[in-house]
Amino acid sequence: MFRWIATIALGALALSTHLAMAQTPADTLPGKGIKVQALQSPVAEETFQTMLVDRALAALGYAPQPIKEVEYPTAHIAIANGDATFLAVHWDPLHKDFYDNAGGDAKLLRMGEYAGPAAQGYLIDKATADKYGITNIGQLREPRLAKLFDNDGDGKADMAGCNPGWGCEAMIEQHMDGFKLRGTVTHVQGNYSALIADTIGRYKRGAPILYYAWTPYWVNGVLIPGKDVVWLQAPKTAYPGKPDTRLPDGSDYGFAINTTRFVVNRAWAEKNPAAVKLFQVMRLPIADIDAQNARMRSGENAQADIARHVSGWIKFHQKEFDGWIAQARAAAKP
Repeated sequence: MFRWIATIALGALALSTHLAMAQTPADTLPGKGIKVQALQSPVAEETFQTMLVDRALAALGYAPQPIKEVEYPTAHIAIANGDATFLAVHWDPLHKDFYDNAGGDAKLLRMGEYAGPAAQGYLIDKATADKYGITNIGQLREPRLAKLFDNDGDGKADMAGCNPGWGCEAMIEQHMDGFKLRGTVTHVQGNYSALIADTIGRYKRGAPILYYAWTPYWVNGVLIPGKDVVWLQAPKTAYPGKPDTRLPDGSDYGFAINTTRFVVNRAWAEKNPAAVKLFQVMRLPIADIDAQNARMRSGENAQADIARHVSGWIKFHQKEFDGWIAQARAAAKP
């Protein structure tokens, strides 16, 4: 049950926050007046995570600016150049190349374990999986099975894939070669939201579906793994240099398990130890992100809705939130 989503008037919350800050001695607000620019990708479901960080920074006196949306590679470069302050949803290790290409440790600081572990992989509808005994993406090398997921009549499986620029598209392309799927599977790219909407529509019509997905994301609450769909295992011999992608339970979806971390402009971080400490200690459960994303899926997707969700989360986790702030303030003291 999504217990922490509370119905809180934004005006009342803003007033209470203002009063609390007004009653706080200036020397306990290490970020007083310092502007902070957060970036996120165009994935709307990241707003909740980013907005929660801005709320915590505001409690330290910082002045968060409106969140800006850019693609992940651009975000890393902007932060490295000092045009923005931080990104709260850096997937490690998926976004490692973006980090390195933007200057790496010389210009950036990567820290914390904000959310995770996050899984990625390929899924098909359970009905088709059960009927044909499909458990492994490598089985789609067989034309007879691949054709089950043919949407355009060319005889190849059509897999709803990953947006260019997200990082996951590069891994899928590696899998297409490493798993020897080029001849029987098409990696369909475009707007992921549109692709997944079409996938859900096909599922509702009783058609077989094949798609890439990750956790946390709202689609897992609509197409429920184990009930509506199943994760496909990866072939045991994938491609040279394949990293260990096994889950604790022994499953292997072909993708390394990721943790979402903060990426911060290094020069700014060195001057703001309170913010650095905050980034180090903040934690957001995957289940809470999924629950909030489900609310967005149900229509509560306006900025005011997401702000209310953040307020509800803080209220339900007030002791934890206050602990983050206390640790950050302590880190700022000489």
